[in-house]
Amino acid sequence: MIYPEFVKENGIIGICAPSAGVGGKVDSFCMSLDVLHEIGINTYETDSVWNDDCPSAPAEVRGAEFNSLFEDDDIAMVMSASGGDYNIEMLPYIDQELVRTNPKWFSGYSDPTAVEMLLTTKLDIATIYGVNAGAWDWRPLHDFQVKALEVLTGYITPQHSYDKYSASGWDEEAGCCIMDTPVEWTLLRSSDGELYEDGYLDVTGRLIGGCIDVIDWMIGTPYEDLEGFCSRYADDGFIWFFDPFELNPMNLMYSMTKMKMKGLFDNAKAVVFGRVCFPGEATDIDYLEQLERVFGDMDVPVIWGADIGHTKPSMTLINGSIGHLTYENGSASITMELR
Repeated sequence: MIYPEFVKENGIIGICAPSAGVGGKVDSFCMSLDVLHEIGINTYETDSVWNDDCPSAPAEVRGAEFNSLFEDDDIAMVMSASGGDYNIEMLPYIDQELVRTNPKWFSGYSDPTAVEMLLTTKLDIATIYGVNAGAWDWRPLHDFQVKALEVLTGYITPQHSYDKYSASGWDEEAGCCIMDTPVEWTLLRSSDGELYEDGYLDVTGRLIGGCIDVIDWMIGTPYEDLEGFCSRYADDGFIWFFDPFELNPMNLMYSMTKMKMKGLFDNAKAVVFGRVCFPGEATDIDYLEQLERVFGDMDVPVIWGADIGHTKPSMTLINGSIGHLTYENGSASITMELR
């Protein structure tokens, strides 16, 4: 696994828009850039970042801007400006040989999962999942945002589950998400075809994951190699982490079943699901009943309701790193090692 150099003081993060531009949220985006600038990190934004469109530009343009940041020796790290849609369209325009010979950290979350799957599973370059460049527009910053800054600069410390999360989402008046609901990580193990709650877990394996909606779309395209990745690192085992955006219970079951049939969970040490951002009328029980059909006959621990993904707070995780996950009676921590 290739771990690029982290951005240093006075280094430059190159920001591109593989999905949406930030034209509709310039003020909050600039608030986020201010945080980076205040800690001594400079930024350079490609032209499409400032567009008020999703996608931000034609796929070929987005690909060319992405490539330009890897070609520029002054750029230390590359970040996605925002999430959105249509990231998958620009993957054919990424110069894989350029990226392979000039590896840099890429950070993004949600739709930019597509870029991370390409870089990590095909090119063996570790990537950062959890934050786009507009992630620091709260005042004051929450602890999970501070942790994300630490990861970007190479200060890798344990990340712990939080006490509360925001079920109500963005609060315009407060200018942040209000943490109003108790966090409930739930550990489940299989027995006789069913999933039962358990109280303790201690596992180590390579971290791999992102927005499962996007991963599901990508499987079978030329721009992922999850099977090859799982073969190359089989001896390490894997901690899968999934950020469910809007898959309903049945669709999540189909996605997991497809991955199971491809053997992707054969060496799994754990499968961790974040909170579903848009569950509609579905409940946690609805999701777990469908996941039981997938994991009920497997000796793979499943965690539901983790601090991963679109609902805040959320952890910032390094795809390709060695993760150590501990869980005890509803609380959890994840540490990462770059080897």
